[in-house]
Amino acid sequence: MAALAADPHIVATWIRGWTMARGTPPPIADHGGFRVDVGWPEQRVRYVFPGISSAMKDLAAKITEPWILVKACATPAAMRAALPARWSIQPPGFMMICRDVMTGTRAMPDGYMVNVTRPSPVAVVEILAPDGTLAAIGRVVQVDAFAIYDRIETHGAHRRRGLGRAVMKSLESIAWQNGAKQGLLVATAEGRKLYEALGWEVHALYTTAAIPPPT
Repeated sequence: MAALAADPHIVATWIRGWTMARGTPPPIADHGGFRVDVGWPEQRVRYVFPGISSAMKDLAAKITEPWILVKACATPAAMRAALPARWSIQPPGFMMICRDVMTGTRAMPDGYMVNVTRPSPVAVVEILAPDGTLAAIGRVVQVDAFAIYDRIETHGAHRRRGLGRAVMKSLESIAWQNGAKQGLLVATAEGRKLYEALGWEVHALYTTAAIPPPT
């Protein structure tokens, strides 16, 4: 897939929502992109850029430690060419946008139940299986008129039953009631198929680079 130029405002909105959903410190403007001091054992810091720039290259050239991620709306090939050889380039994700109400319904198989909690600023939708175990889950936060969806997951034994669609539609209902008008998320290659079926479109590729830890 060819690179799509990312809108810096979209990227800024998404990373702000991501930090809210994950409970990390908010993003800080840095080197023409954003720095998030995540503080997790295997992700101390992440940098997010709307595209490859000389400032991003200068930053990456100075980083020598693992657990610092550099992410940009760019192809893996472009990231490989921009960063020193010590950086490992991962397969891309997909920054996606939904400009209207998602298509489809949130119908579920018999016996499944939706549970909604709102530990502000995050709304969480869980779908429980007939035996009461967690079958699917997702989260949404709101930034201005954007709903940012995060950590959408259907457990293996419950896939291909429409649960992912039901989670997304339930989250959308919550966000739209609060005034959201559009949606943003970053998807894996597998997740992209679900979201496109719901009316989402790819805004840009989203590629991650990391320095492998010592063996």
